[in-house]
Amino acid sequence: MNGTWQGWMELERDKDMSPIGPWVDLSQTIYDGMPRFALFTAPRVVQIKKMPQDPLNVTELQIICHVGTHVDAPRHFVADGPSMEEIPFNRFQGPGVVWKLDVEPFGIVGVEHLESAKLKLRWGDIVLLDCGWWSVFGTERYEDNYSLSTDAAQWMVDHGVKLVGVDCSTVDLAYSKRSAGFNWPVHRILLSHGVLVAEHVTNLRSLSGKRVEVVFMPLKIRGADGAPARVMAREIKD
Repeated sequence: MNGTWQGWMELERDKDMSPIGPWVDLSQTIYDGMPRFALFTAPRVVQIKKMPQDPLNVTELQIICHVGTHVDAPRHFVADGPSMEEIPFNRFQGPGVVWKLDVEPFGIVGVEHLESAKLKLRWGDIVLLDCGWWSVFGTERYEDNYSLSTDAAQWMVDHGVKLVGVDCSTVDLAYSKRSAGFNWPVHRILLSHGVLVAEHVTNLRSLSGKRVEVVFMPLKIRGADGAPARVMAREIKD
């Protein structure tokens, strides 16, 4: 299941959004040596110039694009898919829903979870899943993450989701549960159809069960398969 680029789905023009709540920061703080996926090197955040010894402060950052809160570009798993700088800005922002789902460690979010959500989906929505995993970031439990089923991924494609954000490290099966030849099927279904993927989204609880305006601001890196992102959301009138 390699997947080829299927193109962007058509979106309706975003309707006017009337905010009724403050902006909430949904992004993790990047810091030297922060927790990350086992196969990735730790971020390096080092002050290489420091006052008063130097005339100014300068910080050097070295980080894999998929550490901390980030957005995956289609190029991550689709060889002919767009890279970060080729993604239209309207794919990163707009209305959406925050769904609170109860899942166990290593649980699978299926179509039944999505269809039973009390807050209904609209075509072109951003979907953020609050499963409580963000609250255990940095602990061993965080790596026992839930994942999406392939049927749930296809359901999101069929129902016009333009970006799905999860509060764990991956939309695919947890690393410890993968067998030889694992092929990241959920990533491939979503990204090949232009549904962007955001991981390590945090601080979602105050927005659970609400319609929201969401803004993802990933770095515009030429040729990149993903990028760290600052993410904000606020409640809007339904």
